[in-house]
Amino acid sequence: MRRYGKHTDEDDIRSRPNRKGNRPRTNIRPKHEDAAEGLVLTVDRGRLTCLVEDRVVMAMKARELGRKAAVVGDRVMLVGDLTGMKDTLARIVRIQERASVLRRTADDDDPYERVVVANADQLAIVTALADPEPRPRLIDRCLVAAYDAGLEPLLVLTKSDLAAPDELLELYGHLDIPYVVTSREELENGDAADRVRELLDGRITAFVGHSGVGKTTLVNALVPQERRRTTGHVNAVTGRGRHTTTSALALPLAGDGGWVIDTPGVRSFGLAHIDPSRVIHAFPDLEPGTADCPRACSHDEPDCALGAWVAAGHADPARLYSLRRLLATRERTEGD
Repeated sequence: MRRYGKHTDEDDIRSRPNRKGNRPRTNIRPKHEDAAEGLVLTVDRGRLTCLVEDRVVMAMKARELGRKAAVVGDRVMLVGDLTGMKDTLARIVRIQERASVLRRTADDDDPYERVVVANADQLAIVTALADPEPRPRLIDRCLVAAYDAGLEPLLVLTKSDLAAPDELLELYGHLDIPYVVTSREELENGDAADRVRELLDGRITAFVGHSGVGKTTLVNALVPQERRRTTGHVNAVTGRGRHTTTSALALPLAGDGGWVIDTPGVRSFGLAHIDPSRVIHAFPDLEPGTADCPRACSHDEPDCALGAWVAAGHADPARLYSLRRLLATRERTEGD
């Protein structure tokens, strides 16, 4: 039944009063064609520090982004006050497509993924050779996450003045991972920073490692103008350092030498989000041998065709051992 006649007038239409007194919502969103591009340097309690051209700008996420969150390393589009002056605030209205995403979960049973950094192309896994003792299973997990994200891994071994690196390097030698070994003395005189910087030149490198391994000390040596507070000791009972870096931070290397992203120390690196079938892509010398594998082969089971293929001389058996060790890391704890 029609409430109004054929020829209705504006005054005939009843409208509900807006009790809040604000403007009605609309599904039409502004295009923000004048938005400027920026790089997210760090995130702290809903406030994002961004680099826009040569200015450091504080920003917040626009409501229209919903639950989509920006992380360190993201390229974003901003509107509002972009002067970078004190007490000004811009808005992030778009997050650009990511070239890579490094993720982790709290443990292997946790379905919630945490994005560590975006758009990095290298993962520097920092581990001490002593004080605290190296944890190969944690290194394995970081390697799996790096391969899954498409990042090239780099091993940075610290405190070589306390223990020799030979045993640990032998464990990872067949993976052909670039590495650098540093000592406390070399960090103090700058030699270590120079050697590490050569491997970071022109790249965006995320640094990960558990607390107390000297990760932030190394970052401070690489970017001395942006010193972060470091841990001074390792707990004698647990063998673990204290968290001093509480949020990820992107820092520029001198000149156009790239970026380093310092991340908080981790005590676990869950891989619940990793599909084991993707790890084989990091082993191009073994991948052809999977052609005869059964469907959904884990590459660590009796019916896997890789064993016979490698035994026939197509690849180094040590490489297959390395692959299977990495694939099995989800069944073991980092401290094993």
